[in-house]
Amino acid sequence: MVPISYYLILSAILFTVGVVGVLIRRNVLIIFMSVEMMLNAVNLTFAALALHFLSLNGQIFVLMAMVVAAAEVAVGLAIVMTVVRHKDTTNIEDVNLLKG
Repeated sequence: MVPISYYLILSAILFTVGVVGVLIRRNVLIIFMSVEMMLNAVNLTFAALALHFLSLNGQIFVLMAMVVAAAEVAVGLAIVMTVVRHKDTTNIEDVNLLKG
C-alpha cells in the first residue's frame, strides 16, 4: 500500500508545475495545459483523500470535475481557434481582441 503522503507530494509538485506554467509561459495552449495540470493535481488529491478516508464522495467529486474540465477544454480550444483565425498567433501579448 502506497502512503497517502506520496500522493499528496506528487499532487503538490504537479500543481506547482502548473502554476509556474501559467505564470511564465505566453502561449495560450501551454497555459491551457498548465491549468489542466493544476485541475488534475487537485483531482489526485481528492481521489487520494477519498481512498484514505474510505469515502466515495471524493471520487464522485473527481468524476464531476473531470466532466467540467472536458467541457472547459472544448470551449477554450474553440476560443483559441477563433483567435488564431483572426490574429494568426497564440501569444497572449499579441492578442487584444477583447479590448473594446
